Amino acid sequence: MAPALELTVGQVAARSGVAVSALHFYEARGLIRCHRTSGNQRRYGRDVLRRVAIIKVAQEVGISLAEIGEALASLPEGRTPTRDDWNLLSTAWRDGLDHKIAQLKKLRDGLTDCIGCGCMSIDKCPLRNKEDRLAREGTGARRLVLPSSRAREEGA
Repeated sequence: MAPALELTVGQVAARSGVAVSALHFYEARGLIRCHRTSGNQRRYGRDVLRRVAIIKVAQEVGISLAEIGEALASLPEGRTPTRDDWNLLSTAWRDGLDHKIAQLKKLRDGLTDCIGCGCMSIDKCPLRNKEDRLAREGTGARRLVLPSSRAREEGA
């Protein structure tokens, strides 16, 4: 027996391991598409299974839904994403992930000696900004901004 060309929302949920409510959310955000039957029931093409898998993996590594949406919009509609498609998407996300990893490492390394807010060693805290000296460099958490990020922010 040939597999069904279209799947119900329940079938997609069961096959993908994603709750029906999450599928509805993805649909509302434009990440996946369905069409309605004459009885107003959702039907999904089989390609949605791979698209949901991409969404789940991307979310697991911290890619925002907006970025995921942009990436999925670049793929041909109705066609199951291929290995080549995944390579293009993951390569595009790699620089952003590398940047996030570097920021997290910097944060981790800066907190090594930290014992939390209300710190007993406030004078030695590497995150402390005595007399707001970093305000000259811009807004936000300046110690967490990597040098290449600062250059990008300043338009260099």
